[in-house]
Amino acid sequence: MGITNEVGIDLGTANVLVYLKGKGVVINEPSVVAINIDTDEILAVGANAKQMIGRTPGNIVAVRPLRDGVISDYTTTERMLKHFISKTWGKGFSKPRILVGIPSGVTEVEKRAITEAAIQAGGKEVRLIEEPVAAAIGAGIDISKPNGVMIIDIGGGTTDVAVISLGSIVTSKLLKVAGDSFDESIIKYMRREYNLFIGERTAEDLKMTIGCAFPREEVAVKQCSGRDLLTGLPRTVEVTSKEIMGALDESLEVICGAIREVLEQTPPELAADISVNGIVINGGGALLYGIDRRIEEFVGIKVTIADDPKSCVAIGTGIAMDSPLLRRIK
Repeated sequence: MGITNEVGIDLGTANVLVYLKGKGVVINEPSVVAINIDTDEILAVGANAKQMIGRTPGNIVAVRPLRDGVISDYTTTERMLKHFISKTWGKGFSKPRILVGIPSGVTEVEKRAITEAAIQAGGKEVRLIEEPVAAAIGAGIDISKPNGVMIIDIGGGTTDVAVISLGSIVTSKLLKVAGDSFDESIIKYMRREYNLFIGERTAEDLKMTIGCAFPREEVAVKQCSGRDLLTGLPRTVEVTSKEIMGALDESLEVICGAIREVLEQTPPELAADISVNGIVINGGGALLYGIDRRIEEFVGIKVTIADDPKSCVAIGTGIAMDSPLLRRIK
């Protein structure tokens, strides 16, 4: 199939995914830009830039231009988007129409900033779709029916808990507790319990390899290296999955509490649908070991992890381009 002029973007705090109609997800890279602050030159974007976090000399900074699901550094976001759109689109083609996934409940000012950044980055026409709606579509759920569907999108900067019916969000809650919060909790735990200072990448590695939200059948163990806060020298300690689960406990309880709160605000007919059909979770946070069982035990409703949870929003933006629902998208 030839190249089309429609692009879907999941503009995430942790990762940017780009969906090209007819080709699927063509870019999945970290939302990181490395900049030389002396010359304002962009040295790397995405995976190459992420490799530089915590390892750059003074004149180079690795910037994450999105925080808590919204733009915190407009200029860098625009430049990052321009890089990804150019990488997807190439030169010599007409400007693409872009559909961007955004967290539910963001302000009009934040929506305008995302729209303007995408236009300045090369978009001909930019529309926005709420991420829980895109995630549900990407997970293969028919949201056009008058049935209650609960989606939990656990990303890098935010967790979006939403109940959807007839293609729209009925009730939702946006939390600034998600993957980044998990990493911060692990950093704090290692500092408190071991007097060991570790960086973001080390914390993320611990989360992904031995982290869990529900006890593992066998306790996993991993070596963790950092800087001893007492001596200032490098030191390595052994950490268990049980410890990491304890470090993540507070953040997980906040997420579970938000899910219960949204269920309590859901109209009874839709709540009955959810109790029968269950809850679907997506986003990078859905890959945390046992998070489905943790939520299931807390609310007493079956929880399913979407297929390819990290790509659901991007896939959903692509499918939504051809959907009648797009008429209702701003």
